[in-house]
Amino acid sequence: MKDSAMNMQENVVPIEAPRSAVIRSDRLIGAILADEGKLTQTEIDRVLRLQRDVGIRFGEAAVQLGFISDNDVRFALAKQFDFPLLVPDVEAKGIQPSKELVAAFAPFHPRTEELRALRTQLLIRWYNPQQGRNALVVASPEGAEGRSYVAANLAVVFSQLGARTLLVDADLRKPRQHEIFGIPPGQGLSSLLSGRTDKQAQFPIHGLNRLTVLPAGPLPPNPQELLSRPGFTALMKDLQAHYDVVIIDSPPARKYADTQSIAYRAGDVLMVARKDHTSVASTSKVLKELAGTGARVVGTIVNAY
Repeated sequence: MKDSAMNMQENVVPIEAPRSAVIRSDRLIGAILADEGKLTQTEIDRVLRLQRDVGIRFGEAAVQLGFISDNDVRFALAKQFDFPLLVPDVEAKGIQPSKELVAAFAPFHPRTEELRALRTQLLIRWYNPQQGRNALVVASPEGAEGRSYVAANLAVVFSQLGARTLLVDADLRKPRQHEIFGIPPGQGLSSLLSGRTDKQAQFPIHGLNRLTVLPAGPLPPNPQELLSRPGFTALMKDLQAHYDVVIIDSPPARKYADTQSIAYRAGDVLMVARKDHTSVASTSKVLKELAGTGARVVGTIVNAY
């Protein structure tokens, strides 16, 4: 995944990390694993003896003794450094987050580094909450171009930075974020916009403690109308006031006019194209249509997969 040049004036606005987002040097790995029920005090004593005798790290010694797995070590380190991530649970049953969440499952993967680089560019050239620029629509001309993948992982890396992040699935045609994050079907954006619920429709993501997802909800017969009503404008303003960063997934822009309504209300758009799949003509047409709404296209990235 590569990001193109973003022809916007540089505007460096860092996200202030909460006080908890610092290295927890007072929290030893052994204590973290004990709190999680992974190690007993007797096992910790044995690990410490091996660590002292052989001169290796605590985590390595615990793995060598067969008390914990490498995933347990990664989980403990993430806790110690206040770096939220997901650890695969092979014993878990039911709906699970998708491995598409590379930024959550594989923090050292090359694609994760590319997503962090994209995040940095967005912080420099887009993010400015004082000017109301903290909502970003992730759009693409057609389907199967990686739009939902980028939106999901971009939300993850912003949350890992310490930002209160909300991912909104505004694709009321063929939504995917509930599948990617393992959220059971139920209430969502369509429920809120249609007035079918006044209850909480947002889902905090366990393990990614600063990330919340607002799924699409039940598929409505009138997506365009729901997204064009004043209720969506009011909802967007409320969400932007409550969260540091709001990332919005959208339907294919060439096929549906929904994306124009979403972009008009959010204000900023990140365009996604797929290498050897998305045509230049298609991208240019969508960019022109989005510009006509008054939305600002902050950049275009090319997915190579």
